[in-house]
Amino acid sequence: MRKLTGRCELQRICYNTKPGASRTMKIETSLRDSKSKLLQTSVSVHPDAIEKTIDDIMELKKINPDINPQLGISLQACLLQIVGYRNLIADVEKLRRESYDSDNPQHEEMLLKLWKFLKPNTPLESRISKQWCEIGFQGDDPKTDFRGMGLLGLYNLQYFAERDAAAAQQVLSDSLHPKCSKFSKAEWEKKRMDKAIGYSFAIVGINITDLAYNLLVSGALKTHFYNIAPEAPTLSHFQQTFCYLMHEFHKFWIEEDPMDIMEFNRVREKFRKRIIKQLQNPDMALCPHFAASEGLINM
Repeated sequence: MRKLTGRCELQRICYNTKPGASRTMKIETSLRDSKSKLLQTSVSVHPDAIEKTIDDIMELKKINPDINPQLGISLQACLLQIVGYRNLIADVEKLRRESYDSDNPQHEEMLLKLWKFLKPNTPLESRISKQWCEIGFQGDDPKTDFRGMGLLGLYNLQYFAERDAAAAQQVLSDSLHPKCSKFSKAEWEKKRMDKAIGYSFAIVGINITDLAYNLLVSGALKTHFYNIAPEAPTLSHFQQTFCYLMHEFHKFWIEEDPMDIMEFNRVREKFRKRIIKQLQNPDMALCPHFAASEGLINM
């Protein structure tokens, strides 16, 4: 193909594919599947080494950067996203593997802040209290509920409660009293909302954290992150995505109108399949207009 066009595969991708997930994923596949060791390893270099790596690739491919200045810029943007995604997985995994420690002042402070953000007008009577059930934990000490997702679950819940407080408090209220949600009376009657089933906010938040984590690790979230993060996706991008998933799952739960909480796994799996289907669209950005992601930029 290079003999016909005068361009290598990387050039053809950059010149013929618009910026975003379509371009970055093609570049990632081309580099990973290359016979060149330099190209194969370029997807896992340290962020500080990206600029030199681009120079080395241009030299290997015999591309004059003065004649093709845009190519280097485009490749650098792609590599920042590719390397950033890998590093984000490592950051998220580190939080997931760190257990909640009630003897750690930082962990305890985060937990107490979660209560304060969600229930600003209701003081917590004591650290060990049945009051925790009011925000969706299973018992009088939330630390046992964080076992599956470690600190990642707490980080996400606090982020949602702090950064998008109004939405988080509304979702919490609706989860406790689904009949009092912001639907009109006609909508409630249409959907038989008088029979609506609530759910445990915190437990569902930890479960949605698990969903977000698996979407990240499987690579499904590449489409989303490569479309919204102009450079390397960060932990904040992941947490903003969690906020979006919480918001969307809440609406989906009400739309599904389950008979009881035992249907949670069915509803959750149906929701997961819907999100994955959306992410298969290379132009997909899950939350470009979501309140928690106002600082993001579409490429």
